[in-house]
Amino acid sequence: MGHGVHGLGSGETFDTTTSDRGGTRARVIGAHSPAPEDPDSVETLVISTFSVALAEIGDKTQLLALFLAARFRRPWPIIAGILLATIANHGIAAEIGAWLAQLLSPEWQRWLIAGAFIVMGLWILVPDREDDAAARYPYGAFLTTLIAFFLVEIGDKTQIATVVLAAEFEPVWLVVVGTTLGMLAANVPVVLIGHLNAHRLPLRLIRYVAAALFVVLGAWVLIDA
Repeated sequence: MGHGVHGLGSGETFDTTTSDRGGTRARVIGAHSPAPEDPDSVETLVISTFSVALAEIGDKTQLLALFLAARFRRPWPIIAGILLATIANHGIAAEIGAWLAQLLSPEWQRWLIAGAFIVMGLWILVPDREDDAAARYPYGAFLTTLIAFFLVEIGDKTQIATVVLAAEFEPVWLVVVGTTLGMLAANVPVVLIGHLNAHRLPLRLIRYVAAALFVVLGAWVLIDA
């Protein structure tokens, strides 16, 4: 019996030729099914995106985005600065979170991560005030945003949330993608509308929802062990 196989990649066809004892040859053509999506990866992306997006509402970096939008009135350089600053800052934060997870025993890791989520939820209830970092770096819309956002994000709620998320979820790079998407989801509309409608946002309600989400995540870490 002879056979040939062509294109064994995901979603590609294969061509197999067989022969029975009577010499009759038959050709079988089929297709490989694509590999199913990893549910853990989807969970990592969704939780990282939504938790950081909610935590960012009313945060000092969002107030900074409002200030920059009103000052420069150049939304796209500001958005580009936010994107690059977030990738750099959260990339470092996620690596720290993954490193800490390796140092801790599973039991300590579970309690510390759950506690960190709950503390984050309580911290979110404390409103932030506008930071003056942009005033110290007047280098144009893009560079001012890049520098100010990176510095203001150090030790901020969303950076700490990234550390905690990276300690709990894998892969690390997908946590960074999710937290970056969350930052953009919260800040891009603010940059585009500037101060025009920001006062209409129900900031208190949003803070309560974000706080509840982090507390629920903390409880879930404890229950899911």
